[in-house]
Amino acid sequence: MVSNRATIILLAMLAVPGIAEAASAKRGATLAQTRCAACHAIGRTGASPTITAPTFRRIASQYPVEQLQEALAEGIVTGHGPMPEFTFTPTEIDDFLAYLATLKRR
Repeated sequence: MVSNRATIILLAMLAVPGIAEAASAKRGATLAQTRCAACHAIGRTGASPTITAPTFRRIASQYPVEQLQEALAEGIVTGHGPMPEFTFTPTEIDDFLAYLATLKRR
């Protein structure tokens, strides 16, 4: 049986958007590191290892989230050459976009 204290803590965590977003952004950063960092600069600084691959800072600043969400859901097949085809689950898309949002210029 769940205690009242555990229930209150869970509800408090759900009520604070930053807690859920931070977890999603962390998973998104891991996804970016494992799938994208070989070609793209995925952090706040640095150049992309592949010169034709845009930095994630630039992507985050230039494209609306809705446009990126659709592209990720359909499977990105083109971008910089030679970019491998990637498909993402809905959860991965949410996590990835949460991470990209942390890179937007403030």
